[in-house]
Amino acid sequence: MKQLFIILGLAMLVSSCGSQRKVTTTKSNKKAVRVVKNKPRTKEGTKPKVEMVIKDTPEVYASPTEEYIAIYSDIAQDEMRNYGVPASITLAQGILESGSGKGRLSVKANNHFGIKCHKGWTGGRIYHDDDKDQECFRKYKNSKYSFRDHSLFLKERKRYSKLFKLKKDDYKNWAKELRAAGYATDRKYPQKLISLIERYQLDRFDAEVLGKDTGVNEKHTVVKGDTLYSLSRRYSLSVQELKDLNSLENNDLFEGQMLFVKPLPKD
Repeated sequence: MKQLFIILGLAMLVSSCGSQRKVTTTKSNKKAVRVVKNKPRTKEGTKPKVEMVIKDTPEVYASPTEEYIAIYSDIAQDEMRNYGVPASITLAQGILESGSGKGRLSVKANNHFGIKCHKGWTGGRIYHDDDKDQECFRKYKNSKYSFRDHSLFLKERKRYSKLFKLKKDDYKNWAKELRAAGYATDRKYPQKLISLIERYQLDRFDAEVLGKDTGVNEKHTVVKGDTLYSLSRRYSLSVQELKDLNSLENNDLFEGQMLFVKPLPKD
């Protein structure tokens, strides 16, 4: 009997201990914790892909005049094919009259040849000081219309008819006859045109239209390390000849610069 009481007592003691353990484990001991969430990452934690955009590298020109020639030489050649005005003459006049595209008339009115309004002009107008104060000049929506108007201006006026009896590659007499027909009052106008044509070898564009050998087939693109002296040795020219050939005022060169390295044959 005593043993029975002892067994019952032990059972009650074990039951009591188990109940206390169960209460202890369910008691809350949590503390308030501030959680900062990170921005969502890409799949599997990889970095987002960076899309590479490759842009064309713009061409570099030694002067505004060379840039002008590069932009408008194709238009000048088209005008030569359609109306018979030598591309060299058109380009030289455009360079001279527009200041290589930087003059006020070309910038504000797309007028590259200084063509005035004249009687019967119904298009846009701009006023500019010339032989007289605030003279009326033609204004175009696009430069290409200025080139076309220049061709028509020469082709349709009787006083310029002698021009079209000259050979298309005779730029010297074209320059002289332009002044004689009254296109410009400057006595040195023919010499200025001829100088531009020969300095920048503009007659090569005439030769291309006429299907002749241009005589210009050697150019050099400046790379790192090039100097006028090293190039003069490579192409058997003096430093001064290279400078004259490319209208350089000093010895400075820059990467990407285009240089003529073969002079035109002399007459």
